[in-house]
Amino acid sequence: MTKTYRIGQIVPSSNTTMETEVPAMLRAHSRLRPNDQFTFHSSRMRMKKVQKEELAAMDAESDRCALELSDARMDVLGYACLVAIMAMGRGYHRVSQQRLTQRTASNDSAAPVITSAGALVDALKVMKARKIALVAPYMIPLTQLVMDYIANEGFEIVDWRALEIPDNLDVGRHDPAKLPGIVAGMNYADADVIVLSACVQMPSLAAVSQVEAQTGKPVLTASIATTYAILDALGLDPVVPGAGALLSGAYPRQAA
Repeated sequence: MTKTYRIGQIVPSSNTTMETEVPAMLRAHSRLRPNDQFTFHSSRMRMKKVQKEELAAMDAESDRCALELSDARMDVLGYACLVAIMAMGRGYHRVSQQRLTQRTASNDSAAPVITSAGALVDALKVMKARKIALVAPYMIPLTQLVMDYIANEGFEIVDWRALEIPDNLDVGRHDPAKLPGIVAGMNYADADVIVLSACVQMPSLAAVSQVEAQTGKPVLTASIATTYAILDALGLDPVVPGAGALLSGAYPRQAA
C-alpha cells in the first residue's frame, strides 16, 4: 500500500542545498520503493554568515520552526545545519533533538526530530568507522570546532581540508566537481570513511560516486547521513541508488 510521508526541514534562511539534495535522494528511493512517497516542507532560521555568533542566534529560532512545521503534521523533522549544532558545544545534538521533539509533542503533533550533526555522528558509528578524512567549507576555527565535536564522539581525523568560505550563499555555490581534486590531495590512506562534505549547504551528492571510485573508500556526506536518518526514523529501507556506501543497502535499518 502506498503511503506518503511529510518531511519537514528546519533550514538556515540562506541554505539552498538541503531542499535539493534530500528530496533528490528520497525521490530516488521512491523509484526503488514506489510505495514510499514523500512531500517536503521547510521552515527557516535567519543566517547569512557562517560565524559562531550568527549560528547561536539562528539556533534560538529552531523551536519556532519545529512548532511551525508541527502545525502541518510532519512525520519526521530534520534540523538541517550541522555547524550550528556543533557550535553550541559537545554533544549538543542530543539536547537539540530531545527539546525539539518535545516542541512537536506540545503541539499535539509528536514527530521525531533528527539533526544533521547527530545523523553524521550516528552514520559513522553505523559504518563502524574509527578514522576519517574530512572536507568542510568553513573557516579554519569553525572547522576545528567541528573536528573537535566529531573527535569527542570517538573518531580520529587523519586529514582534513577547510575551504574557508565565509558566506553561506557562496558555500551553496561551491562546484561539487572540485571535490574529487581536493580529496586527491589529501592523505586518506588510513581513513575508514571520507566525509566529503561536513556541511549540509556545500553541494556534494554529484561527486560521491566519483570519489568512491577514485579512492576505493566509502564516502559520506552530511546530507546522505541525514537522508539515512530520515528513512530510518520512518521505518523505511535506507536504500538510495547513487548516494554512496551508507545508502547502498549494506547498512540496514537501525531503529527498532
